[in-house]
Amino acid sequence: MTKPLMAKATAVWLVDNTTLSFKQIADFCEMHELEVQGIADGDVAAGVKGFDPVANNQLDPIEIQKGEKDPFYRLKLKFNPASLGEEKRRGPRYTPLSKRQDRPAAILWLVKFHPELADAQISKLVGTTKPTIAAIRDRTHWNINNITPIDPVALGLCRQTELDAAVQKAAKKKAADGVMTDDERRKLVSTEQSLGMSSEPKMPSSIAGLENFSLSGSPDQEEKNPANYSDADSFFNLPHGDDDDEDEDDDHRK
Repeated sequence: MTKPLMAKATAVWLVDNTTLSFKQIADFCEMHELEVQGIADGDVAAGVKGFDPVANNQLDPIEIQKGEKDPFYRLKLKFNPASLGEEKRRGPRYTPLSKRQDRPAAILWLVKFHPELADAQISKLVGTTKPTIAAIRDRTHWNINNITPIDPVALGLCRQTELDAAVQKAAKKKAADGVMTDDERRKLVSTEQSLGMSSEPKMPSSIAGLENFSLSGSPDQEEKNPANYSDADSFFNLPHGDDDDEDEDDDHRK
């Protein structure tokens, strides 16, 4: 556990009872500096009762003294054995009231420059809802013409490390999904099968046996019985028969 219990109430107490800078209180309570400034102005956490971290054994008074003397000093949270093994609270990210109007700009920036991010990742980064993300993706948001894409890190809606981790996770998932389709995986064969296959291409079974078929006959026959068409009379030469057959034909005609 890296932040005190009831962080917002603790920030209210530190603002009211110490001279620590907004940056020091924000770092100690894991809040944004502008949110702490909003607490001091009365715009944020109105009606929240301060929670004394010293009386509740979360902060040593010496730490407050060091922080008031040195504006760059970071307050250290007291070690609490009861916090070991405590799971991080799950749920949507809390967005300060002063920053909620900037969420559409951050969503548009993420949709435009990181289309690989899923709606759930964007929702977790900037603390928004999926219908809002879908409206900005489809450009059906009521104020889409007036929204300018702005980096959510610059707006203070998320950290650069969180954005980088989400982008890397989305890129790995997209690369894993786009390597090969299901149909291509079904066509794969094992290594043993591929090594046992012949390198010569196989002819389809539907036309097997026709590889030696030729309409002009075999070349050997053409060489043995070459046709001589140099003389026009050769076209009209009839097959030679016996002389007796010719004489019999002449007798019948007479």
